[in-house]
Amino acid sequence: MKKFLCVVFAYVLHGICYAQAAQKTLPCYDLTEVLRVEPTLLYKPHLDASKSFGVKILKDSKTVQKYISNGKFHKIKKSGTGYRVEKLDYSRAYMVSKGKITLEKMGARFSKETKGNVFTVSSITRTLEDQCRLRRVNSNAALGISSHNYGNSFDISYVRFNGVLKHNPKMEAALEKVLKYYYDLGKIYYIKEKQQSCYHITVKNY
Repeated sequence: MKKFLCVVFAYVLHGICYAQAAQKTLPCYDLTEVLRVEPTLLYKPHLDASKSFGVKILKDSKTVQKYISNGKFHKIKKSGTGYRVEKLDYSRAYMVSKGKITLEKMGARFSKETKGNVFTVSSITRTLEDQCRLRRVNSNAALGISSHNYGNSFDISYVRFNGVLKHNPKMEAALEKVLKYYYDLGKIYYIKEKQQSCYHITVKNY
């Protein structure tokens, strides 16, 4: 009887371990379902711009590391002239070269226009796995492909300036002025995301 119970226990334990291992190895997203989601007409230009950089959809950390290793992705500093990157729990501080350069130029222009003020970058590059984790705490996170999944998009909060979370119409207007400047130059697309209190910026391959 004891031998029988030991065999049953070992079988159950093996099943639990196998299930846990499978859960760890299987992706938390269904790529077929993700690709099936149609972008809105407003968002489609963002995805088209993202696909022009020759970066494949970032599925996980390995794909990000591949683009870091081959020099395609560049590290974004925690702070620079006119900008600060907040703690990133669901994205990574890497972008394609033009993304990095454009962010830095936008920060410098914002600083000059506002005499030294700083805006806050709230999200940068995300993998599909990062998006899964984000969706667990934020149901508004994108269900389909996001331009964040290509390494040329970032978000800027319009309610946090100089590290202070507070509605500031003057700073918000100054930020939008900078965004419009780069949009008119043909270098970016941007959308005001009211649910997230941020501007979603996608850098074009200009």
